[in-house]
Amino acid sequence: MSLPLPDDAARADRWKSQYEEIASLAGGLAHEIRNPLSTIRLNLELLSEDLGIGEAARDQRLRRKVDTVQRECQHLERILEDFLEFASAHALRTSRVPLNDEVRQFLEFFQPQAADSGVELSPHFAGQLPDVELDARLFQQVLLNLSRNALQAMPDGGRLEFLTRECDGRVLLEIIDNGCGMDQPTQDRMFDTFFSTKAGGSGLGLPTVRRIIEAHDGEIT
Repeated sequence: MSLPLPDDAARADRWKSQYEEIASLAGGLAHEIRNPLSTIRLNLELLSEDLGIGEAARDQRLRRKVDTVQRECQHLERILEDFLEFASAHALRTSRVPLNDEVRQFLEFFQPQAADSGVELSPHFAGQLPDVELDARLFQQVLLNLSRNALQAMPDGGRLEFLTRECDGRVLLEIIDNGCGMDQPTQDRMFDTFFSTKAGGSGLGLPTVRRIIEAHDGEIT
């Protein structure tokens, strides 16, 4: 991905108004869905507790059905969380920061999860990089989404590299893993909203990443 230098960052202002109304409507809808969904989950938990007392075959069948509905409710809640992140990805609160520091902070946070997966984190930071204009919270989400995808592509462990450099007046961050990669049809659709190759995936992780980077007037390939 590449990010503009602060002198060019003013162009990102156009994103702040372009999606404000639709993001507000989408966010409101998601919250309206979440409230009754929480009520459903609470009642399912109470029902599961009541069924947990009985050992009859009928109670066991009902308990399995309740467990299935609970899992689906949890899946819907994860989709709502992902959708809210996607809808708010344009709303930037930026400051001028060193990119290397932001990536280094993420690596410290992500190290335990990578170690559990047998993945080595390997940073390669260029010196004397110009600062960039970033929303640090959203950029950390970008790094998390991309790194989780990389871990899923390396189920037997591997290496995840983070390289920073300056090129043609922009600051670049390259993230490289030695996992299984994507076939061409998947590459062609990887940024499509709701497209996912993972069972139970929301298909919003990479589209959210792209929206955040483009809101910064950056590019991701």
